[in-house]
Amino acid sequence: MVQSAGRAVLRAARALHWYVTSLMGDNAYATYLAHQRRTHPDTPPLTERQFWRQRMDDQDRNPGARCC
Repeated sequence: MVQSAGRAVLRAARALHWYVTSLMGDNAYATYLAHQRRTHPDTPPLTERQFWRQRMDDQDRNPGARCC
């Protein structure tokens, strides 16, 4: 019983971690790389630095619902 409760807490903590990192965009580059491999395997992907620069530039050009 204690082990199953511990597993449930661990599972909840992992789900919360996934949610927060997804919400904050921490896994955006990994998602981009997976998309590139799947849909554009013959095109070299952007470096991580290029990806984040482009993402910030896009957000500056199209602020959308950002607060700041």
